[in-house]
Amino acid sequence: MSLVARFKAGLARSKEGFLRGIDLLFRGGELDDEFYEALEESLILGDVGVETTLKLIERLRLETKRRKVTERSRAREILIEEIAAMLSGPAEQPRPAEKPLVILLIGVNGSGKTTTAAKLAHRYRSVGDRVLLVAGDTFRAAAIEQLQIWAKRADADLISQQPGSDPSAVFYDALNAARARQTDVVIGDTAGRLHTRVNLMEELKKINRVIGRLQPGAPHRVLLVIDATTGHNGIAQAAHFNEAVPVDGLILTKLDGTARGGIVVAIQDLLKVPVCYVGMGEQLEDLLPFDALDFANALLA
Repeated sequence: MSLVARFKAGLARSKEGFLRGIDLLFRGGELDDEFYEALEESLILGDVGVETTLKLIERLRLETKRRKVTERSRAREILIEEIAAMLSGPAEQPRPAEKPLVILLIGVNGSGKTTTAAKLAHRYRSVGDRVLLVAGDTFRAAAIEQLQIWAKRADADLISQQPGSDPSAVFYDALNAARARQTDVVIGDTAGRLHTRVNLMEELKKINRVIGRLQPGAPHRVLLVIDATTGHNGIAQAAHFNEAVPVDGLILTKLDGTARGGIVVAIQDLLKVPVCYVGMGEQLEDLLPFDALDFANALLA
């Protein structure tokens, strides 16, 4: 299924879908203050965020006025365009001249980083790249074991150490191994950490520094993995992680199980970095490239 179809299917399974109210809102009648107030409330309830919602409402007012649109049904099409425009980030940067491409996955506990690392490895393996996974979550023995299983499924190499090891040391070994093996892509999993835990955020900075010393310019992509069901708290997570290690892109997981997908819009508007992938299931193939227009259609269709 397409992203639109899969996201719609996810919304259909949720009992909290705010889209039902938006659908009724756009069905008929003229654009007036009552309509805009109701739309504002619906978007905020959908975790689009207050500031982002106000921006969208203002853009919608200006664009409908410019196009002389007065019908609510046509306003829906314009809102879809505005959301897609807001979500359309810069194109993915080319790979570095020197191998490997180094990708670092960060995020809070339970966001789905470990499975996302394997899914991302599978995507690169499917086009012929040699991939090395790094078990940087050394706090949980289960995380290392989990990544070992996923690495076999994804046909990717794995570097790990004993539980409790220094994560920076794991990345040090991994990058040296990657260069020796002529690896194309290194994907680093990291321990989940609450964005409010200063010591753990400092450790993340250390990992970033170690990678940069071994390969100037690396990590080439720092991707923040966010559980889409987290809701508004995901905005605070994004801001704190971006302060610790500048984020290059977003991966939204569990998007098939939430009716509050508006968080995607709020976080992207905050960080001004692209949404790169969305997780839509538990299989290796369930990490899909993000398409802004498809998502906007799914969100408001």
